[in-house]
Amino acid sequence: MKQDAGAPEGFFEAEAAGLRWLAEPEDGARIARVIDVGPGRIELERIGEGRPSAAAARAFGAALARTHDAGAAAFGSPPEGWDGAGFIGRRSQPYARESRWGAFYARDRVLPFLDVAVAAGSLTADEARVVRDACAAVADGAFDDDEAPARIHGDLWAGNVLFSRDGVVLIDPAAHGGHRETDLAMLALFGAPFLEEILAGYAAERPLREGWRERVAVHQLHPLAVHAAGHGRAYGVRLARAARAVLALA
Repeated sequence: MKQDAGAPEGFFEAEAAGLRWLAEPEDGARIARVIDVGPGRIELERIGEGRPSAAAARAFGAALARTHDAGAAAFGSPPEGWDGAGFIGRRSQPYARESRWGAFYARDRVLPFLDVAVAAGSLTADEARVVRDACAAVADGAFDDDEAPARIHGDLWAGNVLFSRDGVVLIDPAAHGGHRETDLAMLALFGAPFLEEILAGYAAERPLREGWRERVAVHQLHPLAVHAAGHGRAYGVRLARAARAVLALA
């Protein structure tokens, strides 16, 4: 049971909607089951801790690819049936219904956090300009492709990837219609046990487009912007570095 009487309106309900949506594909990644949810609280199944293994990581990678392939209505779309607010951690972030990934990602996943990061002292004004330039390139379609909107977790760092005795279970999503490479880039940003096995399992199920490793910086702009807004100067430095890498690719 997680409880927080001061949680924003719809906070736990949005989490529950995301978990249920991600759990819909029967052959997809295992998702923590929602037992009950209401204002200020959510109750989930208990996950017994297990030891990370290469086999579990590879199986998870393949299952994650199948979850992504279940798709979404549009880039930025919320979990089916959810019409409330969206969150990443405790920070709100908007949903959208875009036909182009870059327009959604720059506007709704990176730019909303820049002014907050500057005000917090995590990002300088010059660095913010670099990030805005990178976002302009993304929004203009420099990294758009023919990928359909994927059903992504949206906050897939290692802390939300639980190795249980029965394999990997995912918790705490910021689920929406996005680009499949975004989830993989977040795994790479913060590290994950047997990451290369996860990636190998994913690629065996759903080969990734050529050059995806070079595009990791593009898909890390969002989590780095979120962390720069609330977790200090080091993330602002990393955000600006990623933005320069994006401009070099564009």
